[in-house]
Amino acid sequence: MACCKLSSMLLAVLMVLAASPAAPRPVAAATSAHLHVYMHDVTGGPSATAVRVVNSPRGSFGNMEVIDDVLTEGTSQSSATVGRAQGYYMVASVANLEFMVNMNVVLTSGPYAGSSLAILGRDDVSVPVRELSVVGGTGMFRMARGYVLWKTITPEILDLEIFVNP
Repeated sequence: MACCKLSSMLLAVLMVLAASPAAPRPVAAATSAHLHVYMHDVTGGPSATAVRVVNSPRGSFGNMEVIDDVLTEGTSQSSATVGRAQGYYMVASVANLEFMVNMNVVLTSGPYAGSSLAILGRDDVSVPVRELSVVGGTGMFRMARGYVLWKTITPEILDLEIFVNP
């Protein structure tokens, strides 16, 4: 009889353990987020943050730059730094200056410090406002989806408005 009670109790404990979650997931701070940052894409000089790693034999088509650009709150490089844009872009059109962009926005300050967003898309510089996709993220942005409105202020300063659903 004691054997049956012990078996029943063991079975009940195992069922409770099987039904409980394996590990708690961090709770997102909000159901959606909007970030507005400026990306400083410095292509020359000793402080360059964008370096050409592929020089195409066919004009600009195929040229590729690797970036580690500073992200700031304002247009000035002396504005508060909020993170880095790390990745690459390449000229993906034979006829026009159109880039394929693949980068991570790594946030280092503010409420999302330690989190990142994965951004992928087409940057047709002839269009005043371009839209790129947010295809994922880490930390507070785990599994994020959204989009980036991407505008050129100067050849070295880009205005990024990021809309995500963490």
